[in-house]
Amino acid sequence: MGVGLLGTGHFVPDDVVTNKDLEKIVDTNDEWIRTRTGIEERRIAKDDTDTSDMAFYAAQNALAEAGMKAEDLDMILVATVTPDTPFPSVACMLQERLGARKVAALDVSAACAGFMYGVITAKQFIETNAYQNVLVVGVEKLSKITDWTDRNTCVLFGDGAGAAIIGPVSEGKGILSFELGADGSGGKELYQDKETDFLFMNGREVFKFAVRQMPESSVNVVEKAGCQKEDVDYLVPHQANIRIMEAARERLGIAEDKMATSVKRYGNTSSASIPIALSEAVKNGKIVDNDLLVLVGFGGGLTWGAVALRWGL
Repeated sequence: MGVGLLGTGHFVPDDVVTNKDLEKIVDTNDEWIRTRTGIEERRIAKDDTDTSDMAFYAAQNALAEAGMKAEDLDMILVATVTPDTPFPSVACMLQERLGARKVAALDVSAACAGFMYGVITAKQFIETNAYQNVLVVGVEKLSKITDWTDRNTCVLFGDGAGAAIIGPVSEGKGILSFELGADGSGGKELYQDKETDFLFMNGREVFKFAVRQMPESSVNVVEKAGCQKEDVDYLVPHQANIRIMEAARERLGIAEDKMATSVKRYGNTSSASIPIALSEAVKNGKIVDNDLLVLVGFGGGLTWGAVALRWGL
C-alpha cells in the first residue's frame, strides 16, 4: 500500500487587489513588484470571511473530487498561522461545520511549510493503520496580520485555502519520499510581532535561505525516491516569489511549463499556496496519472518540507 492524495480542492476570495491598487496606498509601483516577485494581484477576504470559512469551502471541494463525504474522514489537520482565534482550533471548527464524526482534529503551525508538515503527519497515521482518510487543509487570512503601510510586506501576501484528502493508494503510487526540517535560529527573520500583531520579514535573509533550501530539498526528495531529476514531470513549489521558484525549477532542470505558477494571481498565501497551486494544476489537466511530482515549501520558523510523489490511485 502507498499513501497518496485522493482528491484536492481550493478556495480563494472574490475581491482582487492589484499592484495598481497598492500604488494608491504605499510608495511602490506595479513594475517593481512584478519584476522582483512575479506578483500582479492577490485575493483578500472580506471582514466577515474568516480562516475557518475558507477552510470549509476548500475542504468541500476536496471531498467532492475524492468522491467522499465528511463522515468518511478519520482525522482533520489544518495548517495555519492565522486561526480565527487561538482556540478552539480551526480544525475543530471545520469538523463541526463539515458534519464530520468526532475524529481527531488539530492545527499545525509551520508557516508556509505547514501544508507539507500536515501531509507528512497524515502519512504516518495512515501507514500505521491508525487512520485511513485524513483531511489536510492549508489556509491563511494573512490580510489580518499584514501592515498595509509597509511596502516591503503588503505587496506580497494574499488570502486563500487549499485542501487534500490523504489516504491509501496502490503500491508504487503516492508519496515516495519526504524531507522536513527547521532552523529555529532563523526565527527572527520572519515572525509575527507581539506588539503590533503584524508580520515582519527580513526579505534579504529569507530570500537567501529560500533560494538555497528549496532547490536543495527538491533534489533531496527525488534522490531519496530512487529517481533522477530527469524523471520529474511537474514541480509545485511554495508560491512566494518567482525568482525563488525558478531557482528550484532550474536545479531540477525541468521546463517552465512543468512548474505551477499561481503566484502572479494570488501572491504568497503561506500554507495555502502549495495546495491551491496543486488543485489548480489537477483541474487544468496539467497533472496526469503516473506523473512524478515534487512539492516543496519553506516558511517562518525557519521551516521547510518537500515530498516526491507518484500521482494516481
